[in-house]
Amino acid sequence: MKLTKETLRLLIKEELLNSGLNDINTLSEGVRWHINESVSFENAVFRAGTEKYFNLIKEARSIYARGLYIPQTQFEKDMLESDLGDWAQHEGKLVPLDFPLQEGVIFEAKYKGKNVELGSPKRGSGGKAYVYVRDPKTGNVKKVTFGSSMPDAMGDSDTARKRRKSFGDRHNCADKKDRTKPGYWACRSTKFFGRNISGWW
Repeated sequence: MKLTKETLRLLIKEELLNSGLNDINTLSEGVRWHINESVSFENAVFRAGTEKYFNLIKEARSIYARGLYIPQTQFEKDMLESDLGDWAQHEGKLVPLDFPLQEGVIFEAKYKGKNVELGSPKRGSGGKAYVYVRDPKTGNVKKVTFGSSMPDAMGDSDTARKRRKSFGDRHNCADKKDRTKPGYWACRSTKFFGRNISGWW
C-alpha cells in the first residue's frame, strides 16, 4: 500500500526524533520545510546550481544514509545515493559531482553575505574587472580583481593582432591555468568583454 504524504511525513519526523537528533529544529530550514510539506528533494526548494541547493541535497543525503529519511520516489532514492552535493577537482577546477553541467548554467554562492555568480567576470571601476571563483584548495569563494588594455586590441588590423600576441607572450597566457589568479582572467579579457578570439595569445 502506498503511503500518503501525511503518513510519510509523520514517519520521517518520528524516525528523526527517535534518532540522535533530539530536536528536528537542528536540521536546516530547507530540510525541515521538505519534511513538513512532504515534498521530495528531487523538487528542491532552492534553484539547482546554487550553493543553497547543493547544501540542501548534501544534508538530505546525510539523513537518508543514517536511515532517517524515506525517499518518496525511485528518482529521489537514486539522487540521495549519488554524490550530489559534494565537490571534487576536475582539470584544475572545483566541480559539483553528479550534477549535469549544461551550457549557460551559472553557479551561485555567497561572498561576504551576498549572492554572487561564480566564474562570470564583470566590469568594475577604473578600468578594472572582477570575478568570483571558488578556491579549490579551501572551498571558499574569493573575489579576483584584474585589468588589462585588451578591450582596446580586439580589431582585425595587423596592429591589433600584434598587440594581442605581444600581450600573450609577455604574460605567458598559454600557461595561465589557475582561475584564482588575476592573470588567468586578464589573458581572457577579449573572450569575456569583446570578441571571442580563439587562441589569441
